[in-house]
Amino acid sequence: MPKVVDFKDIVSSKWDALIRASSVATWFQTKEAFDFFDSLSFLKAFAFGVERDGRLVGVVVGFIQKDGGKLKQYFSRRAIINGGPLLDDSITDEELAMLLNALKSRLNRKTIFIETRNFNDYGRWRHVFEACGFGYEPHYDVIVDTTSMESVGNRLDRNRRRNIKKANENGLIIEQSVSDDDLYQFYQMLNELYRSKVKTPLFPFEFFQKLKNLESARFFMAKDSEGKLVGGLVCLALESRIVHALFACGDDQNHKTLSPSVMVNYAGICYAAEHGFSKFDFMGAGKPDDGGYGVRDFKLKFGGELVELGRFVHVCNCLLFAVGKFGVKIMKKL
Repeated sequence: MPKVVDFKDIVSSKWDALIRASSVATWFQTKEAFDFFDSLSFLKAFAFGVERDGRLVGVVVGFIQKDGGKLKQYFSRRAIINGGPLLDDSITDEELAMLLNALKSRLNRKTIFIETRNFNDYGRWRHVFEACGFGYEPHYDVIVDTTSMESVGNRLDRNRRRNIKKANENGLIIEQSVSDDDLYQFYQMLNELYRSKVKTPLFPFEFFQKLKNLESARFFMAKDSEGKLVGGLVCLALESRIVHALFACGDDQNHKTLSPSVMVNYAGICYAAEHGFSKFDFMGAGKPDDGGYGVRDFKLKFGGELVELGRFVHVCNCLLFAVGKFGVKIMKKL
């Protein structure tokens, strides 16, 4: 008989075996991910699974996130499950329903909504999610095939080729090591991007400080010929399968000949191809109804495929959810 198991009861070897076997595995579903989220002072991590006859067939890893002061935190508390649940390909509808219902019952009073941000295709299980009260919301992603450097080169947009050639001619340097000073400069640059353009809260610096110590983290720092930091990219890698582009930015306005935003992403893609990873995941490209979504166009020029992997959302408190959505719209306009 299947049963729900708490995090403390999940055997690490079974968890690792599920990561290796699952077709929807990502770094965000690993024990390393849970331990990382659990170490952060501003997040509340959670993890549990479902077993069948002692075999682990499903795991959900996520965190509860809040923004701002006490009042804003009350209206912004949400549970985020990056990558979606980790599922064995043989999981039954009953077992998945057990996992999702346990997720709801454990988080219902703690969050306004629960959201899975899918980095793989969950279409075969969509009917189970919907039956358990998780509505589907379309959302795009861009995935680059990195099975070989030849594949990467053949798919590059002509303008991207020109950007790369010009940046190399003008002395742009990509460093994979990151000093504390470089990390802080990168964070300041990223924070300005989120404040002025993205207009959503960025994690505190603590997130990046602790990320630097993760075995699975990869950093790509762009510097000009004089050693000044002009851009950066931080990625998370799952074994030899996929590299996730977590955060990227570049001072393109003041360094047009160096194209730092282009170069850090290209460096991440090349790293994936050169180290045996099959995919580079840009981690999001907006909603279908976004219209002229510039970030999506930017990512597609690297030769990736536009895919709709979507999100599943369960609303725990309809009134607070409506108030929160309205508040976010107002804050972005302001």
